[in-house]
Amino acid sequence: MLRVLMFLVPLALSVYAFIDCISTKDDEIRHMPKPLWAILVLLFPLVGSISWLIAGKKRVPAAERPRKWVAPDDNPDFLKSLDEDKNKDDDPRRDES
Repeated sequence: MLRVLMFLVPLALSVYAFIDCISTKDDEIRHMPKPLWAILVLLFPLVGSISWLIAGKKRVPAAERPRKWVAPDDNPDFLKSLDEDKNKDDDPRRDES
């Protein structure tokens, strides 16, 4: 089992680092061009992968990242619209036909 892990862990790390490298935007890459990072990860799987993870990509803290999508239960505008819909349904002045 240990022999398998000694093979699978570096392989998984290399695959992750390579996919992360090729999917990263060019303006987020540091120190070398993207093709050179990809070659480094492929030719030297362990060292290249660790180098990529430590020095290759600009890491932005989660608090500084722009929020692209907000779940409905966290979206104040959506929750406000639900309250407005509920108030419309409870309005006694509503004309019932």
